[in-house]
Amino acid sequence: MTRLTGLRRAVLPQDTRPLPEPETLLEQTVRVPMTAVDRRRVRRRLNAPDGTELQLAFPTGTVLTPGSVLGEVDGVTYLVEAAAEDVATVRPNSLPEAVAVAHAVGNLHRDFVACQDEESTFLVLWDAPMELLLSRLGVPFVREQRPFHGRPSWEHEG
Repeated sequence: MTRLTGLRRAVLPQDTRPLPEPETLLEQTVRVPMTAVDRRRVRRRLNAPDGTELQLAFPTGTVLTPGSVLGEVDGVTYLVEAAAEDVATVRPNSLPEAVAVAHAVGNLHRDFVACQDEESTFLVLWDAPMELLLSRLGVPFVREQRPFHGRPSWEHEG
């Protein structure tokens, strides 16, 4: 039997160039809005807001976060920005209610993300089963368009 251990090597070359200085980065930056699902699709062609086509080829399993560099074309740096998505903004009345809602949402293998702007506010990606769950629990929620920093609903491993 042939042993294949120790044969791992990068499939794609890693970009190890340092980021430009912050003063120059602000002048030559294009923010590319991406949804939670889009930030997991790292091997594809993407059109930036300025019309430039970017060819993404990050290693499999890479998760892009807001602020990640997608690439640099003609001296312009392209950065990831969280796009507004259809979310349920949940505002529990008490800590026990928040815990109960988080537990129920977690049982559906969804992310229940604390809102960075507002205290005691949580975001979860909206869909019909989530609306039904939140209605049954009797927790106050509103359907809104906001950036979501969690995982998409289908990604629930580890």
